[in-house]
Amino acid sequence: MGSEVQPVEGASIELEALASLEDRIRRATELVATLRAERDAAVAERDAARKMAGPAVEEAKKLRAELAALRSERTEVRKRIEKLLGQMDSLSGS
Repeated sequence: MGSEVQPVEGASIELEALASLEDRIRRATELVATLRAERDAAVAERDAARKMAGPAVEEAKKLRAELAALRSERTEVRKRIEKLLGQMDSLSGS
């Protein structure tokens, strides 16, 4: 007569609970690894975008300064033309 150990029903439930817990921990670990990889990819993408944006920001600053200078020049030209037109009117009115 062999003496086989029969699993107790309570032990079987505990083993199932332990297996379920192991499975949930494994899935949580995989999820954390996936989220870390996604975060690292997002950070790399952000850094690349910032690097590419740097020259564009500098170009925008340069263009703003040029636009301000052109507007100022246009105002000055307008004043000079109005002055010349005024002088022409005074000549034709004389």
